Amino acid sequence: MKAPILPRREWQPPVSCSGGCGWRTMKSNPMNYFLAKTEPGTYSIADLERERRTVWDGVKNPQALRAIREMRPADRVFMYHSGGESAVVGLAKVASEPRPDPKNPKLTIIDLEFLTRLETPVTLHEIKESGLFKDWALVRQGRLSTMSAPEAFVGWMRKRYPKAKI
Repeated sequence: MKAPILPRREWQPPVSCSGGCGWRTMKSNPMNYFLAKTEPGTYSIADLERERRTVWDGVKNPQALRAIREMRPADRVFMYHSGGESAVVGLAKVASEPRPDPKNPKLTIIDLEFLTRLETPVTLHEIKESGLFKDWALVRQGRLSTMSAPEAFVGWMRKRYPKAKI
């Protein structure tokens, strides 16, 4: 019996998460998922919805910067409100290649476009209570602002929000 032929994959440096994060399947248009935290008093999903597009900047943590450098156009980003609400509130699309921040070339920025709000936000409590994502940086590293999202989380969200086209 022959082994199945699997798609070639190229190595992308892993961002702390489980489930194969860091491997990008080489297809014509691979899509990966990330999560970006924001304080709603500073910049909220409502701001992104109103502006339709924004430059995602201000990230200084090396691990979070690594996640931004892995983002590619058309990748999806779960938008997460931190500081009180602590919930996934919407979805954005990566709209540019990562590039150096003109204000500080050691940092990396990216453009994000609004896609949708989630009709009911998914709280951090619900994510933790599911018991499915114990190894994910969102659960383990509360201060990390930007990270890849494990495939299991993406599937879980698709089941919860079938109309959102996650």
